Parts: sequence; structure tokens; C-alpha cells
Amino acid sequence: MDILLIAGLWLDGSAWDDVVPELTALGHRPVPLTLPGQGDGNASATLGDQLAAVLAAVDAAPGKPLVVGHSAAATLAWLAADARPGKVAGVVLVGGFPAADGQAYAGHFPVEEGAVPFPGWGPFEGADSADLDQEARDRIASAAVPVPEAVARGVVQLTDERRYDVPVVLVCPEFTPAQAQEWIAAGESPELARAAHLDYVDLDTGHWPMTSRPRDLARVLAEAAGS
Repeated sequence: MDILLIAGLWLDGSAWDDVVPELTALGHRPVPLTLPGQGDGNASATLGDQLAAVLAAVDAAPGKPLVVGHSAAATLAWLAADARPGKVAGVVLVGGFPAADGQAYAGHFPVEEGAVPFPGWGPFEGADSADLDQEARDRIASAAVPVPEAVARGVVQLTDERRYDVPVVLVCPEFTPAQAQEWIAAGESPELARAAHLDYVDLDTGHWPMTSRPRDLARVLAEAAGS
């Protein structure tokens, strides 16, 4: 199965470099995406441009692909399910929850000179990054690409309720499945609250499991593809 890999803010397709060979060895075809504005030099890219790139990859797949969204890109994966509910085999959300209709894609980090730069490790101290050594932190930070404002502040538009029938797996790295269930029950993720097929996977690590536990993450993704 084709497994489309969408990294979160500031990351390009190389974020999945350690996951790709593991998925290939497990018999799948991983397709890491470098999004417009996050690695291709297009500083004027919009959220619509990024979604178009994801949908182009969905449409190019020979069958129904599994769409994986990490962190903020959980919303992009969910937007793909909304736009192609009959074409997407399932969605895996890694450490992220999809924004609701009418919300900003990523409105929680400040804009500087038309882009949202990587803010450093301060906002991620604790469970998010405790499993990353200094080498891993330096590697992520050095590869980080400022996200165009028109991406981060783009408004999410969801239109097809058939998305709720697309199977969803929520991978819980820096939080537990029990915490995720509590948040959803409390109304903090109205989209996942309406998902008809939602499974939880506990992956005890930090916010960047493609760096900290790539083999285990690949196994989780392969299992999701198999189901």
C-alpha cells in the first residue's frame, strides 16, 4: 500500500528518512511529501497549495493510500479525507488533532516577517522533547523551514461529512490514549468526536517519533495499513 507521509510545521519530506526504509522492508510504498512552502523555497505558498499537493499524491496512488499526518499536519491528512473520502483508505494522526472547520491551520505560533519560524526548544520542553538528545535537537532545528504565514494562518474548510466514515488511527506519543480520550470527550477535538472508526495507539516517546522511534513508528503505520 502507498503510505503518504506528511510532516508537521517546519519539516520537509526528509523528516521521514529513518521511517522510509523500515516501511519499505515491511512491504509498503512510503511516499514522504515535501509541501509547498516547507522545503521548496516557495515563501508565498498557501494552505490551499499544501492541500493541493497532498491531493495530487492521493490521486497519483494506484489504489487507496493511507494518509499520515504528523502534528499540525494531522489537519492536512483530515482535509484529504474530507476532499477524497472514497479514495483514502484511512488516516493516521501522529501526535496531532485535526482543526475544526473555520479554524486557523496553525494559529498558535507568532508570525515574523511573513512566516512562522521554528521557535526553538523552549515551547517543547518536557514530554515533547525529553527523548531527544542534543544531536537530534540540532538536526531538527537546522533543517527547520519557516512556514509561510498564508499556510499557518490559512482557514480550514471542511465540507463532506463522509470524512467521518474514513478509519482513523490516533498515535499517542507524548500523551496517552486515556488523555486523548478525555480531551475528545471534553470537546477539544470535535472532528475526532464524530469519527465513526477511531483507534488509539500508545507510542511512548516524544513529539517527533520519526526521529526518536522510527522503527516502532513504521511498525504502527504498517499495522494501520494492514487493517
